[in-house]
Order: sequence, then structure tokens, then C-alpha cells
Amino acid sequence: MKLSSTNISTSASVDARSRDGEIKQTIEALHRDYSLEVTPRAASKLNECGAYVEPGTTISITCLPGAPFADTLATAETVKMLGYKPAPHITARSILDMDDLKARLRALEAIGVEEIVLLAGANDKPVGVFEDTMQILETGLIEAHGVRSIGIAGHPEGSPDIPDADLARALAWKNEYARSSTADFHIVTQFCFSAPPIIAWERSIRAAGNSIPIHLGIPGLATLKTLINHAKACGVGPSMKILTKQAINARKLMSMGTPDTLLADLAAHVLSEPDCSIARLHYYPLGAWRKSAKWAAFVASGRFEMAPQMSGFLINGEI
Repeated sequence: MKLSSTNISTSASVDARSRDGEIKQTIEALHRDYSLEVTPRAASKLNECGAYVEPGTTISITCLPGAPFADTLATAETVKMLGYKPAPHITARSILDMDDLKARLRALEAIGVEEIVLLAGANDKPVGVFEDTMQILETGLIEAHGVRSIGIAGHPEGSPDIPDADLARALAWKNEYARSSTADFHIVTQFCFSAPPIIAWERSIRAAGNSIPIHLGIPGLATLKTLINHAKACGVGPSMKILTKQAINARKLMSMGTPDTLLADLAAHVLSEPDCSIARLHYYPLGAWRKSAKWAAFVASGRFEMAPQMSGFLINGEI
């Protein structure tokens, strides 16, 4: 039987709607138990988010070079008091010695912290005896102080400071360590602006034997100018070209960017490869804390519609 062009068009339209529905469901699934990041300086903004950030949401807390750990600890207390789950950063290169490490972990245990993000840190040189996170893990002190979930760094676009071969060896070592640890491990990645480098990296570490789930870093809502500045500061690589191509004039440079196209592309990858290690999302608000947190909460609750012609989606509500 010969099909009319109308029947073919209708069938294609139904298939497109079905595919959009699957991608939408995948985007929502990736937002289950999503996390947000905050600096101690921005912690006061957490009070503005109670109307839309669900209790129990994980809030990761930075510990920047030169900043006292007391600021991170105080922010963790605030996060806990507001009903969220604090996940403070422990940075190896900012720790003086074993006594300093023990003191930090005891202080976190005292306020009920059960999740941390363990990083080498952005210090050019260690201030003490620890050079990397593997030395911290080898002490066994993290699990001994009540930590049940450990985030480790992931670099979809590589690191400006660490050769790719060293990153691969470190990830293999951490996979081996995680198998015998009493804590659950996950990879928290740097943010990117384009899906292809993320997809290529995820496939490559999976092929190399990675079994640690990935909490993928997503840029929050910010102007293109802000996104570009953060990308330069954090060493974000090839995907930054996506931004620079958009910033063709001053008006465009000051426009607000959203990660909807990135999320739609990533969801299509997760949907097409069931063994994909991307499990959750981690948002970097990049200065726009309220807007980013509200946007993530809207997506998590399904308040968006797919927009195929834009290869992204539209939020149902005002941000």
C-alpha cells in the first residue's frame, strides 16, 4: 500500500513527540537529587531559596585557596540548619598535616556532615604534607569520621595542570579504592558548555573501566560575559568556543545564558546508551544563585516543555 505524504508526516510527528517525551523524562530523572554549589560568601542567598529548593537538597560548599576552613565549616552549619545536606570541600593542598586533617574531619562530624567533596585544591603548591587526594584517602580518616559519600573531581575537557595520563591513573586508583571503601563514591565534574566533549570523555573513562557514577557539572544562569570569565578562571577547554561564538556584540555578551540545549543533548546520550555513567547533575550558579537554583528546581519538577526547533526546552514560569 502506498503511503500518502500526509500519513508519513503524521507518523514522523508522532515519533518526534514520543522522542521528545523520552528526552524530557530523562532530563527530569537526571535532576533527581541534583546538587548545587555555594561559596561561603554567597551563603546568605540560601535564605532566598526555601520556596523552591527542596529540603534535603545537597549543597556543596567551596574551600578556596587562602580562605580559612572555618568559613566552610560555618557555611556547612548554616546549610544543615536550613534543612539541606552540606557537602563541604576538603582540599588536600590546603591541609597542613595529619592533625589538621583530623581536626577538620572531627569538626564536620560534630555537625553531622556525611558527604564531602575531596579535591586536590587550586593551590599552586601544597601548604603542608598532602599533594593529592589519594594521600588523603590512604589515611582512612574520612570514613572513620562518619563520611558516607565522597565526591572526587572529574575533568571532561582535561586539566590545565595535570596531564591526561596522570588523570587516568588517578581515576583507576580511585575506582580500586572505592571498591573496598565503606563510603559511596561519585565523580563531580567541572562545568562544560557543549555536550560532545562530555560524551567523548564519559565513553572513554567507561571503556577504561570506570564504575563510579558521574554527577555532571552544569553552568547556572549567567550572562555570557560572566560565563566566559568563569570558564577562563577554571580552565574550561574547547567547549568555551560555544560561548565566544555567541558573544559577537555587546548586547549578546550581556544576555542571559541557559543550559537547556546542553541538557537536551546529554539526555539524548543517556537515553541512547543505557550503560552511561552520568547519574545526576551538579549546578554551578556562577554568581546568579537565586536564578540558577530556581531554574534547576523548575526543571526537576517538570515545569518545562521541549522545543525541538531550538533543540532545547522552555521553562513554564518566570525565573
